[in-house]
Amino acid sequence: MGGASLIAAVGAGVSAGCASVPEAAPKKGISLRKEDFYQGGIFDEHGVNHGGRFDVLRATQAYIDCWHRLGYPVYPALAQDDLQQNPNLRFWAVDFAKGDFLKFGMGGVIWVNEVREEYFGHDIYLLPGQSIAEHRHVATHLKAKDAHTGTSYEKDMPAKMESWLVRHGWVYGFSEVGESNLDKFPEAKARLSSLYVTSEPGKNLLHSVHLANWTADAIAHKLPKEGTWHFMMGGEEGAVVTEFANFHDGAGLRFSVPGVGF
Repeated sequence: MGGASLIAAVGAGVSAGCASVPEAAPKKGISLRKEDFYQGGIFDEHGVNHGGRFDVLRATQAYIDCWHRLGYPVYPALAQDDLQQNPNLRFWAVDFAKGDFLKFGMGGVIWVNEVREEYFGHDIYLLPGQSIAEHRHVATHLKAKDAHTGTSYEKDMPAKMESWLVRHGWVYGFSEVGESNLDKFPEAKARLSSLYVTSEPGKNLLHSVHLANWTADAIAHKLPKEGTWHFMMGGEEGAVVTEFANFHDGAGLRFSVPGVGF
């Protein structure tokens, strides 16, 4: 990773994407504009917003619209006006505090995250061409309370290991494990956020340059190696992906782009 040729290729892809590839590259009439998800601020030449406020409610509605198109079951609890205020759901729509929601954002619901039994269930929501921030998981020393009993636990937790099952739509699975084949997916390269490209010569923040196309075909895809960089990008119609994993401790998250937040 980080070779000059790769950096130039990624940088060229990002720049070319701004000029020639629609941010959503939509099918079935999907129309998304970056301006719809920020209040105020200014957009730079790559479409990244600076100084504006991320509109969580509009982002949430975009996911709900996507669910209807994909055929994902919109349970009554998910259809309420402001999911952020539902105490029974851990739902979020985030731009990772970086101002590039349509290229660097996600939605999700954590259905279960049990500290005592150490298991986790999560649905991931991606709009067309939208990517989760590249990240990896490390081992942690956990101090937490069981959500049901209030019992306190303190123990060493392994790095989170995950498998993903595409339920609706399709995604690009990005990994640092495997031979670099990013150039074989120009449409995906063009949709990568400019946040991965730095002004420092020879420095590239993107580690995951092996891509695979994952569809809703009943195959679960496992993280190939513990602690490795990875992320997903939504396909042409967006996607819903179910994640199976051991307990998720947020303290074990590491992002390749500095300053990522929730």
